[in-house]
Amino acid sequence: MTQYDYIGMFLEEADEHLQAMNAKLLQLEQDPFDKDAIAEIFRSAHTLKGMSATMGFNAMAELTHSLENLLDAMRDGNIEAGAGEIDLLFDAVEYLEASVSHVRNTGGELEEANGLRDTFAQLLGQERKSANEVAASLDTDTHAVMDQAVQDGVPVQVIHVEIDDNAALKGVRAFMVASEAAQFGELIHTEPSREELEEGKFASGFTLTAATTLPDSDIKKRLEGISEVKQVTVTAYKPQKKADKAKSQTAKAPSEKGAGAKGEQAQQKTIRVNVEKLDSLMYLFEELVVEKGRLELVANSLQTDELTNVFEKVSRITSHLQEVMLSVRLMPLEPVFSRFPRMVRKVSKEIGKQIRFVIEGETTELDRAIIDEIGDPLLHLLRNSIDHGIEEPAVRQKSGKNPEGLIVLRAFYSGSHVVIEIEDDGAGIKQEKVLKKAIENELITAAEAEKMASDEINNLLFAPGFSTANEVTDLSGRGVGLDVVKSTFSAMGGEIAVSSKEGEGTRFSISLPLTVSIIDAMMVELGSDIYAFPIANIAETAYVQKSELKQADGQSLFEWRGQLVPLVSLNEQFGLPEKEDEQELAVLMLYRNQTLMAVKVDRFIGKQEVVLKPLGSLLKGTKGISGGTILGDGTIALIVDIALFFNH
Repeated sequence: MTQYDYIGMFLEEADEHLQAMNAKLLQLEQDPFDKDAIAEIFRSAHTLKGMSATMGFNAMAELTHSLENLLDAMRDGNIEAGAGEIDLLFDAVEYLEASVSHVRNTGGELEEANGLRDTFAQLLGQERKSANEVAASLDTDTHAVMDQAVQDGVPVQVIHVEIDDNAALKGVRAFMVASEAAQFGELIHTEPSREELEEGKFASGFTLTAATTLPDSDIKKRLEGISEVKQVTVTAYKPQKKADKAKSQTAKAPSEKGAGAKGEQAQQKTIRVNVEKLDSLMYLFEELVVEKGRLELVANSLQTDELTNVFEKVSRITSHLQEVMLSVRLMPLEPVFSRFPRMVRKVSKEIGKQIRFVIEGETTELDRAIIDEIGDPLLHLLRNSIDHGIEEPAVRQKSGKNPEGLIVLRAFYSGSHVVIEIEDDGAGIKQEKVLKKAIENELITAAEAEKMASDEINNLLFAPGFSTANEVTDLSGRGVGLDVVKSTFSAMGGEIAVSSKEGEGTRFSISLPLTVSIIDAMMVELGSDIYAFPIANIAETAYVQKSELKQADGQSLFEWRGQLVPLVSLNEQFGLPEKEDEQELAVLMLYRNQTLMAVKVDRFIGKQEVVLKPLGSLLKGTKGISGGTILGDGTIALIVDIALFFNH
């Protein structure tokens, strides 16, 4: 066997380690003194290095070796985990992800990442002190000034500046840098001293300590704008007491974590199973469900006690097996959600916005088939929130908001569904602008606009080609492509709704079924054909007298529990003849996004568990049909897409 016989295992494990590195890097960015995070990233890099070398992927092996060296220096306190270092680590992980993806697609890694490796080498060659080492070298009074500034809410930044090696007047450049730093904050300390700096008595770099509210990116921009300044690295200083506390927690953590891990290993054993094997197993189970339906028909037809008992036992076993199969196919949302923090971080920096991104409920589980499809539409919604939801820091401050915007991505269970929400505290949806654009695009008339409720106006965002953006950016336009997002979720049996308050923010809510392969359905008859409606969207079934119907603007309505409910005919929707002599109508009360809609059918058959099969090429895209199923007697029943009626 060659190393390429193990390519699948390499890719799977590489994805896991890169996902872990991303998560821990975000954690390290929030707390540069988090030794546990550094240790976790180091372990993943070390493992990935060994795997890459074994597979013959030398560029990845060399880069992960450079990663190890930098992390080792951070772990020993020789290099601070500052903004520049964190950016470099993120760049390295991004390259490794791209290279792993290249291996997956072509069998070979990307070309050598010489630029990154050179940057690592340059950084590791610098002998400069960490933020806490700088603090430790100061006298008590200066140290107290730094701690007091942090306590008063003014950040203290340790700024390391590298001057171009070919600079003729290093002292002049250092003086200009120090003077600029004194303009945007209080210059607390320099190393070497101010006099030595002005005389050029330093190698290539020096360190300034300043109390300033200026963001890291602005500090770098202003200082790197000075001629012959090669690089500026900004690191936040934290009072020593907090660092000591973090160290004491770090010292305690391994024993606790180790004990927990040992306990889990004693209780749980896992194995890796190829996804194709799980898909094959699910296919066989789906066939079993079909045959169970056939057995039920035979048992009901023959009416023998022995056969009925066999069917009931098979039914119980199948139900239990379904629970097991569902649990096997369910996966946590974490692999999908973990892709987004780095994107939010990167994009917010590029467009000059301050965004705090929070993830909740990432352990919530969904069917693997659904998880594989939701990444891109969620990414699109997040980009909308970043680009057109969250305002510029200055605009937020002017309106009395925190300059740092908030985006929350959360998931939770709701009955037999999983709800995913993307919520921001940005500008919200300007409904007047939405209506104006909808009228311009001839989606609605001015008269219709006056009658529309708030939710109806917001839902115009999902109309094909609708956008309120003045110009389409590289990121997104609020509304651009949202019709595609909606159709993607609808194809999975899901729903999407939007709520917003101008000036306060917007929330997109997506409801998805736990699984899409086996569903509970209400079987109905229409002429000589049988159709299935997902039980999850049925509020109740009812019989309505034809004489109770009212007409308004060409729409049939009837009163139900004190509410006027629109009624549509399934016969009419599918172009089938109506029963002219019927006086009592069989009606399904459908519920979606807090809206009721009644659908008339010929006859109720009853509830049944069905296997959802995709439509063939000839029927794919048929309006109002989301799939089909095979019944126990071998006939085909089409599964109705309820979106047909709510778009009516």
